[in-house]
Amino acid sequence: MASCVVTVAQDGSGDYKTVQEAIDMVPLGNNCRTIIRVSPGIYNQPVYVPKTKNFITLAALSPESTILSWNNTATKIEHHQAVRVIGTGTFGCGSVIVEGEDFIAENITFENSSPEGSGQAVAIRVTADRCAFYNCRFLGWQDTLYLHYGKQYLKDCYIEGSVDFIFGNSTALLEHCHIHCKSAGFITAQSRKSSQETTGYVFLRCVITGNGGSAYTYLGRPWGPFGRVVFAHTYIDACVKHVGWHNWGKAENERSACFYEYRCFGPGSCSANRVTWARELIDEEADQFLMHNFIDPNPQRPWLAQKMCLRGQMSMKPAAYSSRMSTDIPFYESPGASFDQYLDDKPRVFKAIFPDKRRSHQLNEDTDLRNKRKGSEDKEWSIMTGVFLCQ
Repeated sequence: MASCVVTVAQDGSGDYKTVQEAIDMVPLGNNCRTIIRVSPGIYNQPVYVPKTKNFITLAALSPESTILSWNNTATKIEHHQAVRVIGTGTFGCGSVIVEGEDFIAENITFENSSPEGSGQAVAIRVTADRCAFYNCRFLGWQDTLYLHYGKQYLKDCYIEGSVDFIFGNSTALLEHCHIHCKSAGFITAQSRKSSQETTGYVFLRCVITGNGGSAYTYLGRPWGPFGRVVFAHTYIDACVKHVGWHNWGKAENERSACFYEYRCFGPGSCSANRVTWARELIDEEADQFLMHNFIDPNPQRPWLAQKMCLRGQMSMKPAAYSSRMSTDIPFYESPGASFDQYLDDKPRVFKAIFPDKRRSHQLNEDTDLRNKRKGSEDKEWSIMTGVFLCQ
């Protein structure tokens, strides 16, 4: 199907002046990819993507210059939608709320500008299946990123906060993301409610950084008794407490929560001092979390295309944006890209942590050995990297 392309610019030079106006024009029951090009600016307005307004893409030039911001909290909600539509409390306070499936965002900042101490203040809530975020930023303090429901893929994103700032009960893979802990708290609060649910969060080759202090935050705590979180091949800064995980004050959670690490490194990756009810995975156990079928489990109806164009082929000039768009969610490049290539593309954090790239070579060597042992290309542990705007 042909895609629809519209532009948003606050100065009136586009088709619409606000992001919400552009979303409002998308019909309910939409089945055609709609690309909304967002011009640089700070858009101070809550944004709501309703159910069945599917296949919407928000695309900008850079996350630093394009910011969707609002300041609702769980106890103070000002919104153009009624409470019966968006909900109340933490559920309804997101600066951006996405309920339409097959949503994509690239180069966008999602911000809740409420100051520290405001309580729950969500930057974005995602209650939708098959959603992807590329090179986005999520800014806030408590409850920044609410991955509530569905399957999500986040690539090259920056996420900051203090308390439970990545939380919910979706199935999410976060790859090559920068997780920044601004103050004491908990990175994750995953809310899986039973062992039968397939939900959980996987952090693959991410970086966790802090404010310069030591041992002031936890990797996570179980919002639901069977909360499931995996950190794999991830750098963990000294800001993370050596015990790693918290039981939310309930000893019974220690029998059901599934908190795992796999080949992580850095001053905060102290496996010998972790709580006894969290553990390090062995290779065979880790496989299920390190392949793309964790978020794309049905090979008969995949939503992640395995090979498409490369990000390097895409121009970032506004006039060069292409309207060619898959009606399936998102385009993917081949899985062969090395971690060294990623370091070259992302110097801000990763080069500070891997100045000579020796660690990345080690990761690649580990990958090669494991792939040879398994003898199957489709068992590669590296997840496909995402891109969706093509020449």
